[in-house]
Amino acid sequence: MSGISSPGTAPDSLELAALLCSRVCHDLISPVGAIVNGLEVLDDDPKPEDREFALDLIRKSARTASARLQFCRLAFGAAGSSGAQIDLGDAQNMARGHLEDGKTTITWNLPRALLPKNKVKLLLNMLVIAQQTIPRGGVLTVDPSGEGEKSGFRVAARGLNARMPQNIADLLSSASTSAIDAHAVQPHYTKLLAQACGLQVVLAPEGDAVVVTAS
Repeated sequence: MSGISSPGTAPDSLELAALLCSRVCHDLISPVGAIVNGLEVLDDDPKPEDREFALDLIRKSARTASARLQFCRLAFGAAGSSGAQIDLGDAQNMARGHLEDGKTTITWNLPRALLPKNKVKLLLNMLVIAQQTIPRGGVLTVDPSGEGEKSGFRVAARGLNARMPQNIADLLSSASTSAIDAHAVQPHYTKLLAQACGLQVVLAPEGDAVVVTAS
């Protein structure tokens, strides 16, 4: 398997699974590597101040790795049986744990409710896309979009130098012919989730914001 699909050809189920696994591993490499580095410092019998630095690094990195694992389990994994429903409150907590930091905050304007699994997975993936449009940080505002069974979500990203990645917008399009690799699989997967929910997901600029909408 080459790990990349040909232009105009969607990845088959095996390729999609492999690409999503690559994406999850990419998200975990940094904090897990930092934990290893901290343990290596401790193994060298460091001075007290170096030991405290290493322990602090291990604590922070372990929390980051745990938050990313929980988020990825819900956003990309099975997250319960087929047809399961997921609490939006749990999704909010996972989104905050994974995406909020010293630069980025989330304003969550959704009521607490149980929603179909794929709809919650769609929302979390929309948040990942929205975060990529504000590389220097900012605010992600989550609102409902529409009503009833066809209701969706609207995630607006506002921040310094917010940008609209055209390649991601193209990948979200149902007419996309772009090759899918480990970097492109997440927006491609978001499109598949939207289709499974009977929705269409769009990324577009809107005033001073970049907005991801599923409707």
